[in-house]
Amino acid sequence: METQKILVTGGGGFIGTHLVDELRQRGHNVLASDLYNADREQYIMVDVRNYRQLARVLEKQRFDLVYHLAAEYGRWNGEDFYENLWQTNAIGTKHVIRLQESHKFRMVFFSSAEVYGDYEGVMTEDVMEKNPIRDTYQMNDYAITKWAGELMCLNSAKMFGTETVLVRSVNCYGPGEHYTPYRGFIPKFIYHVLFNKPYTVFKGHKRIIDYVEDSCITWANIVDIFIPGEVYNVGGRPDWEKEIKEYSDLVLNAVGSDDSIVTYKADEQFTTKVKHMDFSKAAKDLNHNPKITPEEGIRRTVEWMKKVYNNTGE
Repeated sequence: METQKILVTGGGGFIGTHLVDELRQRGHNVLASDLYNADREQYIMVDVRNYRQLARVLEKQRFDLVYHLAAEYGRWNGEDFYENLWQTNAIGTKHVIRLQESHKFRMVFFSSAEVYGDYEGVMTEDVMEKNPIRDTYQMNDYAITKWAGELMCLNSAKMFGTETVLVRSVNCYGPGEHYTPYRGFIPKFIYHVLFNKPYTVFKGHKRIIDYVEDSCITWANIVDIFIPGEVYNVGGRPDWEKEIKEYSDLVLNAVGSDDSIVTYKADEQFTTKVKHMDFSKAAKDLNHNPKITPEEGIRRTVEWMKKVYNNTGE
């Protein structure tokens, strides 16, 4: 394995910090960038919405590879703060691509399984190429910005010869993901149960969750198995697919609580009912092999959140 010089945008975030750790453990020279200032080694404050800030980093140093994670996350975040979402996810990504065209670094662009919209079949990577738009209608601004990012990467590859791998993450969760109302359902459920706050579970939705350390191993493998133009779904195992209520039950069990604080409702708007994911391509090309079951991953995440929020569960 050859040591690479790597930049991780969004490297101070939940997924980014885990990915930076994994890459450094493999001996790579990694610089993390993110929106906020922080007293960390090999870290720099960069707002990807600001071309000058990005250019200052990428013009002073030569990077072999850029993992572009920096993004505003979440469908409801996109409804309430769509300006930030579009500026970061679309304009910010365009800034990175423009600099890629000049400096010729390889890139891994982090998209999302949200791009598949409410597609009713098995979500293989080629669905977005082979199916009409009406089959993969994106249901929220977050999904649309991620699809726009993918299209910009493909356009740049065609027009300027840039080399990019696209990854579609699927409900990534785990220690390090702090609670906000706009995060994924796992940290939201855990936080609400820990503090005995009411929350809602929408029935009829199914998901596969994706423990962050498992997926970071796969994403780090791309350094040595980089196939330009390829797209990969990266998530848990298909047989781990569960209804949202089952995940809520796992959280309640891990904390040691009952469902008296849970309100059950019908389908949630602006989101896909069921994601039947296929990860065989990532398994074949990138040695994707998730090992942390939802039961174990949720248990670990509960323990981490108890420590962070000083909640012993007693």
